Amino acid sequence: MTVRMTVLRMRGVPQGAPTLCVEVADSFSRRFLGLMGRKDIGPSRALLLSPCSSVHMCFMRFAIDVVYLKRGTDNEDWRTVKVVKGLRPWIGFSACLMADAVLELKDGEAERLGIQAGTVWDEVRDCP
Repeated sequence: MTVRMTVLRMRGVPQGAPTLCVEVADSFSRRFLGLMGRKDIGPSRALLLSPCSSVHMCFMRFAIDVVYLKRGTDNEDWRTVKVVKGLRPWIGFSACLMADAVLELKDGEAERLGIQAGTVWDEVRDCP
């Protein structure tokens, strides 16, 4: 099974600003496994769970930041509706019923990149 990768860039930031190389989990099995069993996720990388509106941290080995996304009206972009920072392994759970998808990032990445509710993301190309 081929893993689909894409690049997301925050709208309104200068060219050359940090982007996210995103692994897309759009099947039941990929969403179910998520980041379970992995030792880490690198900086400027993320896992996009779609469709998804909640996450659990069972069987996780590390804390993550969770960014809840809703598709824009033109279906071309993603809008951040909620950010949860530092969701802890094994005991964490989070939900946002209005979300269409979830970005899972390395703990601290949401702060480093300045991600907040209202941030708009554009899919700009495939990851190398």
